[in-house]
Amino acid sequence: MTFRARHLLGIEQLHPTEITTLLDLADTYADHNTSGHAHREVLAGLTQINMFFENSTRTQASFELAGKRLGADVMNMGMQASSIKKGETLIDTALTLNAMRPDLLVVRHPQSGAVDLLAQKVNCAVLNAGDGRHEHPTQALLDALTIRRAKGRLHRLNIAICGDIAHSRVARSNIMLLGKMENRIRLIGPPTLMPAGIGDFGVEVYDDMVKGLQGVDVVMMLRLQKERMDGGFIPSEREYFHRYGLDAAKLSHAKPDAIVMHPGPMNRGVEIDGNIADDINRSVIQKQVEMGVAVRMAAMDLLARNLREARRDQSVMV
Repeated sequence: MTFRARHLLGIEQLHPTEITTLLDLADTYADHNTSGHAHREVLAGLTQINMFFENSTRTQASFELAGKRLGADVMNMGMQASSIKKGETLIDTALTLNAMRPDLLVVRHPQSGAVDLLAQKVNCAVLNAGDGRHEHPTQALLDALTIRRAKGRLHRLNIAICGDIAHSRVARSNIMLLGKMENRIRLIGPPTLMPAGIGDFGVEVYDDMVKGLQGVDVVMMLRLQKERMDGGFIPSEREYFHRYGLDAAKLSHAKPDAIVMHPGPMNRGVEIDGNIADDINRSVIQKQVEMGVAVRMAAMDLLARNLREARRDQSVMV
């Protein structure tokens, strides 16, 4: 297998073969998790610390479950009540954590680049669980695994990513990953929610759902990132749903076997109609949650292998 990364900070640094390696291993873990033999000892003796500077019940629970299923000692640090609130800098926090000698550090932070900064200061593997508007690599990987299992492949598909592109790290990571795997990507949303320079991403841009969804294989809806907005980007949620919310009429323009995705949590009646979200024939939203645990298990497994190898090499040199 080919996966030489020391950290998982983003999709941008990964080669397509590394993505395939991780997804292949995650595929195996997904099957294990439904077989009644989910627990492994791959991370036995290693310590995993989850540091979430932003609240995210779903992602934190997924990482915690993944670590425990692999046999790691898992600790969740409540950063909302930590020394950061008392004025400690991010670097000081990194140095304090490093003194605890963790093996895997899972970090979610509201500022872009914060996770990369932490990775430069610690002697362990760091996984980015979302940083600002920058990236959310494991979300893109679990989306990719969900698509691959539903469609039987992860290349040469027509994929529409719809909604708040400008504020979404999920969109950014998915654009990079799906682009690396030779897919045709369409971005659909109001011009106010498209980032500057989007034409440089090698994607097609639409501000009309009907035109954008014509003949697509995958419809990926995004949550309206209200907490990251700093201005009036939409007239109202009602108007947003009318023009850009996914309902049966808009979905009818996609391929008959097109799947519907959403990273969650969903704003029903804003980005997506509840009947579409719950449609067992089209929606793979619950499968995304299931694949999230498998992908995070695979990521930590591969990073732990590289960490152990690096430490063996260091001990030999000494």
